[in-house]
Amino acid sequence: MRDLLIITLVVAGSLIALRRPWVGVLVWTWLSIMNPHRFSWGIAYDAPLAALAAATTLLGLLFATDKTSPFKASPPVWLTVFMVWITVSWLMGLSPERDYPQWDKVMKVDLMILVALALIHTKRQIMLLMWVTVGSLALLGIKGGLFTLVNGGNYRVWGPPGSFIHDNNEFALSLVMTIPLLRFLQTQAQHALMKHALTASMLLCAAAALGSQSRGALVAISGMALFLWWRGGRKLLPALAMIAIGAALVAIMPDSWDARMSTIQTFQEDRSAMGRISAWWNAWNIAWHYPFGVGFNAARPELFARFSPYPEYVHAAHSIYFQVLGNHGFVGLFLFLGLWIATWRSAGWLMRNATQHPQAAWCRDLGAMAQVMLVAYAIGGAFLSLAYFDLPYNLMVVVVCARMWLQSKAWTRQPEVLGKWQRLMGCGPSADAPPTGPTR
Repeated sequence: MRDLLIITLVVAGSLIALRRPWVGVLVWTWLSIMNPHRFSWGIAYDAPLAALAAATTLLGLLFATDKTSPFKASPPVWLTVFMVWITVSWLMGLSPERDYPQWDKVMKVDLMILVALALIHTKRQIMLLMWVTVGSLALLGIKGGLFTLVNGGNYRVWGPPGSFIHDNNEFALSLVMTIPLLRFLQTQAQHALMKHALTASMLLCAAAALGSQSRGALVAISGMALFLWWRGGRKLLPALAMIAIGAALVAIMPDSWDARMSTIQTFQEDRSAMGRISAWWNAWNIAWHYPFGVGFNAARPELFARFSPYPEYVHAAHSIYFQVLGNHGFVGLFLFLGLWIATWRSAGWLMRNATQHPQAAWCRDLGAMAQVMLVAYAIGGAFLSLAYFDLPYNLMVVVVCARMWLQSKAWTRQPEVLGKWQRLMGCGPSADAPPTGPTR
C-alpha cells in the first residue's frame, strides 16, 4: 500500500510537470530530500522515481513559456562555476571511474537547482517550494522526535537510507537547519492551529537532533540559538525560554548521551574526534600537493599515509570545509565559500529592502531566518560532511527567487487565485497588499 501511494503521487506529479514544470521541481525536491521511497518495502524502494520526475520536468521546461534565466543573481553564478570546477577536479582526480557515482549524484542535484531557479517566480511557487523542502525534513524530525521522547533518548535517530543524511550526524544537522525555516513558515501561517503545529514541529526536530547523539549537532543548535537570540529584539524572555526548553530536552536524555557529549572537552581521547583531525590534516596537505584536488574521495589509506600525522586514523573529513578542500583544492573551497557568502548577502538584501514595502514583509522574515539557517550550516558543517546536501542549495533558490520577486514588485500585479489551504500557509499576497494596480 505504501509503495502504491508513493508511486501514484510521483507519477501524477510528473504528468502535471509536463505542462507545469514547476510542479516537477516540487516532486523532485520531495524525493531528493525526504527519500520517501526508502521507507517502503516493495517496488518503490529502487524504482527510478527521481529520474521520472527530473525527466518530465526537463521536458516541460523545454516548452514552458514562463521560464527565465536561472542566473538571476550572483549565487547561481557561483554555483555554476563551482559545478564546472568540481567536474574538472573529478576528471583530474585519482580515480574518475570510482568517483563517477558521487559526481553524477551531485550534478543531478545541482542541475535541478538551476532548473528550479528558471521556473520558480511567484510568491505561491516560492512558498510551496519552501513548504515541500522544510516539510520533507520536518516530517522526519517529528517521527524522530517522538521516537526519542518515547524511548528516553536511549536509541540514536537515523536519516533515510541511501541519502546524504542517512548518518545520524548529518541527519541531526539537517534537522537543526530546518528549525529556523519552520520558524519562517510559522510567521506566515494565518491560523492559530497551524502556528501551534509548527511550534511542536520545531521542538520535536530539536529533540530528534539531540536524540541522534551528534556532538556536531549540539554545537550547531547552540550556536544557532545564540545567534537567533542576539538578532532578536527582546533578550530576557527569549533567553529564559531557550534555556528552559534546552534543559527540558537534555533532562530526558540518558547517561550515555551525557557521556558522549562530555567527550567534546576530551577530544584527544576520542577515536572519532582524532579521526576528524587526521582527516583535516590530510585534506590540508592534499590541497597543497594537488591543485585540482583528488576527486570525490580523499579518504584513501595511501593519502593518509603520505599527508596525515595520524595515518592510522583513516576517516571521512566530517567537515564541509575540509571535505571540499580535500576533494577539490583551494579553488574549490574558495568557490564553495563564495556561494554561501553570496547567499548570505542576498538574504541581507531582502532584510534591508523588504522593510520599505509592507506587502513584502515575508521577504524580510525569509532573509532573517535564512541567515539563521546559514549560521547553523556554517557551525555544524565545520564538523559534518554535508557539502553537497540539497537543503542549503534549495534555500539559495528561495532567497534568490524572493529577491527577484521583490525587485519586480510583483504584488502590484493581479494577485493569484488561491485556495483556502494556500492562504492559511501564507502562499498568497500579504493581507495589506493592494488588490490590483501599481503603487507609488
